[in-house]
Amino acid sequence: MTPILKTEHLSYVYGAGTPFERRAVDRVDLEVAPGEFLGVIGHTGSGKSTLVQHLNGLLRPTEGRVLFEGRDLWHDPKQIRRTRFRVGLVFQYPEYQLFEETVARDIAFGPKNMGLSEEETARRVKAAMQLVGLAPETADKSPFDLSGGQKRRVAIAGVIAMEPDVLILDEPTAGLDPRGREDILGHIRAYHAERGSAVILVSHSMEEIARSVRRIVVLSRARVAMDGTPHEVFSRVAELEQTGLSIPAVTQVMRRLRALGLDIDPATYTVRQAAAELAPLIRRVRPC
Repeated sequence: MTPILKTEHLSYVYGAGTPFERRAVDRVDLEVAPGEFLGVIGHTGSGKSTLVQHLNGLLRPTEGRVLFEGRDLWHDPKQIRRTRFRVGLVFQYPEYQLFEETVARDIAFGPKNMGLSEEETARRVKAAMQLVGLAPETADKSPFDLSGGQKRRVAIAGVIAMEPDVLILDEPTAGLDPRGREDILGHIRAYHAERGSAVILVSHSMEEIARSVRRIVVLSRARVAMDGTPHEVFSRVAELEQTGLSIPAVTQVMRRLRALGLDIDPATYTVRQAAAELAPLIRRVRPC
């Protein structure tokens, strides 16, 4: 399958030629398939945000290139704006970018800039609100009167309303309480299931990544340190610890149980998987 997004030897240097020069992304090769749900993880300063800001042309590579549908993103700089409608990026703390008088007008900002009709814009606003779980009566409220979690949903809906082929979310649950985090992640998973668009979820939380994605890319020191399924990545505990990351809490428990002699998969990484692994053992001890 031809990747919808691809980076080739991508590098980016901040402050080039100055005493503060720093290579934030270093010769990264990455492919994203259409409809894929990809997780990008790494400790602070590993290059996650810098990498994803290249994927819709917010940053121009110092070296290498980014391909969207097989074409260099920068082959014609005049087309970058159109690409950003198709590769949507939700920044960390996106609610700080809300500015319109009502929720509906804020969500409609992107579609209007695409030149869509009022009817199509209204349809997209309504659909985006449903996808992120915003009640219809919220449309006429000021976004500044909403809770933190609701503001986050409005900001995400504003990008979803453009109906991008790729949705990138940079730490979308940062600063939210546990219930708010799971609520946002649940809507992102529902969006992916319904729309089938590629989704790239950037996070430093192993638990969030484990519950959502099908493939994980681990960044460390501006380079790709690992690339594989969650099971493959979470089985490489020592390497993850070397990058400053830890395995999900469920995996830690399962590894401990395996060390105590239970015949289970120590790389299990979700509660549902753990329940399936432990159920046969529990039935042997307490037969139905």
